[in-house]
Amino acid sequence: MKNTVLHQADTRGIADLGWLNSHHTFSFSNYYNAERMNFGVLRVLNDDTVAPGMGFGTHPHQNMEIISIPLKGDLEHQDSMGNKTIIRNGDIQVMSAGTGIQHSEHNKNKDSQVKFLQIWIIPNQQNRTPRYDQITLNPADRKNKLQQILSPNSEDEGVWIYQDAWFHLGQFDKGVTATYQLKKEGNGLYVFVLKGSISIDEQELNTRDGFGIWDFNTVEIKATSDTEFLLMEVPMK
Repeated sequence: MKNTVLHQADTRGIADLGWLNSHHTFSFSNYYNAERMNFGVLRVLNDDTVAPGMGFGTHPHQNMEIISIPLKGDLEHQDSMGNKTIIRNGDIQVMSAGTGIQHSEHNKNKDSQVKFLQIWIIPNQQNRTPRYDQITLNPADRKNKLQQILSPNSEDEGVWIYQDAWFHLGQFDKGVTATYQLKKEGNGLYVFVLKGSISIDEQELNTRDGFGIWDFNTVEIKATSDTEFLLMEVPMK
């Protein structure tokens, strides 16, 4: 028997700070919902839009795996490890905060917004040496198939983190189907629709809806329109 939880797009928490508009799937900052603290080790899923020329000032993190997936525009990153980079649509960035890092993220463009997903995963190892990585993905590798973008293994496709988690992106034409099989028994799967609509085992999902499912081995995915989506397989405890 599968267990599921549905988080429709318009039920998310909202923070509108002028320079930042953020939709929170799970409790974050001033948004608190006791029913929406996490999905297993998936602790934060923020859908952020940063105004031109604005950004997040330098701030600290500790013992958290922080993944950023840019959806539009260019975001400048600086951190206490000496990294200074630009992340763009098509990239994925990961920081293992470990014993502690400080970083900032800014939209250096004066005339366009930056949109990106900020995802936090609780690690399975504490107080590791902080690390940073970013790679550019090939969009063709997710056309009508699932592209792995994150795993626990440094030798695998995508970036890696200190957790038994696997992320995939899909960009499907209407009518395309796929079967997702869990990589690790006991994990759950959280689906986030970037645009369009899909059905997961006949649960219909639309743009920016989230859907968690656990106690299963495989799920059937069907694109009910042209769609882009993110699959996040994570331990449930």
